[in-house]
This record gives sequence, structure tokens and C-alpha cells, in this order.
Amino acid sequence: MRELLRHRDFRLLLLGQTLSMFGDTALFLALAVWARELTGSASAGGLVFLALALPALGGPVYGLWVDRLPRRRLMIAVDLSTAAAVLLLLAVRGVGQLWLLYGVAVVYGASLALFQSARSALVQSMLPPSLLGNGNAALTTVREGLRLVGPLVGAALFVTLGGGATAVLDALTFVVSAGCLALVRTAEPPRPHLQRGTGRDLRGELAAGARHIVADPVLRRVVGVLLVAWGVVGFTESTVFLVVSDGLGRPPGFLGVLSFVQGLGAVAGGLSSAQLGRRLGEPGLVGLGLAGAGLGSVLSAGKGFVPVLAGIALFGAALPWVAVGLVTVLQRRTPAALQGRTYSAADTALTVPQTVSIAVGAALVAFVDYRLVLLAMALVLVGCAAGLLGPARLSRLRRPRTGAARPGSP
Repeated sequence: MRELLRHRDFRLLLLGQTLSMFGDTALFLALAVWARELTGSASAGGLVFLALALPALGGPVYGLWVDRLPRRRLMIAVDLSTAAAVLLLLAVRGVGQLWLLYGVAVVYGASLALFQSARSALVQSMLPPSLLGNGNAALTTVREGLRLVGPLVGAALFVTLGGGATAVLDALTFVVSAGCLALVRTAEPPRPHLQRGTGRDLRGELAAGARHIVADPVLRRVVGVLLVAWGVVGFTESTVFLVVSDGLGRPPGFLGVLSFVQGLGAVAGGLSSAQLGRRLGEPGLVGLGLAGAGLGSVLSAGKGFVPVLAGIALFGAALPWVAVGLVTVLQRRTPAALQGRTYSAADTALTVPQTVSIAVGAALVAFVDYRLVLLAMALVLVGCAAGLLGPARLSRLRRPRTGAARPGSP
């Protein structure tokens, strides 16, 4: 970590992102509570999260912008535009402006997907290969840590001062983030000109990231395994309520305790991910994360506080291992000119099965014992982990590819 923080530009990025991610976590919950307060409907609050998630499906377009525009300037523009959009929430006075909440949520979701793609590409140019895992781990740890406090601050601010105050706070964090990025001096790689002519040229540009993933044996295996795993991981969105009520015999409010425990596990996972990545390689780190999530699901299916809380904490730790391993292997094995499209292609591809699995999980728990759902999920996750953790296979996956991308390479 000390070596990582010697990099001036990364210090600036981390500072700006710490404040910006704090604003994100504070506003997301406030938006849902605001929508529910205006309408009296829990469904109205839930639709806020749908509005935040749907724009991620535009990933190929975001990735193309990241690869064709100056990334740092694009991130500054996204920060300032999002700050302006968030301030529109000051116009919300009643249920007649409910559409404005959803509109801001859609803009927010799109800006988040675009910004994260650009940030991944900028980090790849900013840090030497040996520190990529550390950089991604630091950003992930900060994000998970803020999830423990951001929603509480956002909810308290909403209750005491109203949604407008929460919006102003979030907008200010975006402005500070833009100011930090304005001070960054990392040289970006040259950008090839966008092909012009037929629609086929544009389709080829948009699909270049997906083609790169398919062509690279390591990325193909890692993303392919995650496509299967993410087809079941959303089951937890429904089973967690039954873990609280049936497994622990507690009221729904106890879900906050489980969320806090999962958050502590996620912070521990973020802190340990860089060292584990160096030992196992990034594909191995992803595999470890899937195995940990599987074991955590098994423990969560038990009874008693100790195994359930241990399972929730382990599941929380496992997700940062997957996230850091995936982002780092994408950065290492992708040319600089394809960073945006490759990240966005992977992000979009994984969003679809995860969203479907949430819906399938909600239907399953209505007919099947939640413990069986958790055990089935664990079986799939452990099977996926085996696809990346087999000793011989892991040895092949860790072997550097000839001509692997370096920061600044075309």
C-alpha cells in the first residue's frame, strides 16, 4: 500500500473516488426512501434500484466512448454532468415529480457505468503492472467500507433535512472528484480513429471488446465461468429474508445486522485481495472468491447465529476477491486501446444473468425451501470455482501471455 500511495496521480484519484463513492452510497438509499415516502408504495422504492441498474445494459456504447475520447476529461465531464443532474432533485415537491426521481436514477446509473469503465482504463495507464491489483483492491476496499456508513448518513440526512440536502451533498462530492481528476497528469495512450462508413464498421467497433474476451483464452475462461456463477448468485437477494425469519427467527429489521456483517467481510476481502492475487494469480483469485461464496451459502443455510453470521461474512469477503481478480485480469490482458470496450463488455455480459437470477430466485423461494436454494447455489459456485482453481489449469492461466498489454501500449 505504501508503494501504491507514492503515486501522486493515484492518490488524487483515490481521494476523489472516496468522496464520490460516499455520495453514491448516501444517495441511493435516500432515493428509494424518497420514492416510497411520496407514494406510500414499497414497489415505488424498489423501482429506483431498477432505474439505477438498467443503464448498465448500454455498456458497449460506454466502452466505445471510453476508447475514443480522452479518458480523464471524459470522467471530469461525467462527474460535472451527474452533479448537475442530481441537483434537479431540488425541484421535487410531491408525487407529481416522482418521474424526476426515476429520471435522475437512470442518468446516475448510466454515468456510473460509464465512469467505472473509464476509471478502469485510466488506472491501467496510471499504474505499473505490478501495482494494478493493489490499486483495484484499494478502490474496492474503500467502496465496501463506505457502504457501511454511507447509507446511514444518507438516511439520517434525508430524515432531518430532506432529500434536497442529500442531493446537494452528493453533487458536491462529484465536484470534488472532478477537481481531483483535473490535477491528474497521467499520460494516456494514443487513440485510433473511429472507423467511418457503413453501419457494419460501427457494429464492429462496439463488439471489439466482446471479441477480445472470446479470443483471449484466459479472459474467455474467467468471464465464461462468471457467466454461469452469476446466473445463480442473485438468489441471495430473496433467500436473505428467509435466513432472517426462518433460519434465525428474527424480525425483518435484523437484516440490517446481516448487512453490516457482510460489509465487514467485504472490507476484509478488499484488504486481502491484492496479496491473495499475487499468490494465486487473478484467475485463481476469482476462483477463490467463487469457492468462498459457495461455502458462505452453505453456512447461511444452517441454523444458529455463529454459522449464519460466519457464512454472511465469508460471502461478503468473497465478492471483492471476484471483483478485484476480474478487473485486474481484464486490465493486464487487454491492449490500452480496447480497455473501455473490454471492461464494458464484461460488465454488461454479467449484468444480464445476475438480473435474471434475482427474478428466478424470487420465484424459487415461493415453492422451494430456501435452504435447498442456497445449497443448489453453492453447488454451482463451487463447481465454477473448480474450473479456475484446478492446479494444472491454474498454472496455465497464470502463465503470462506473449505480448500482453502494458500501460500506454497501443
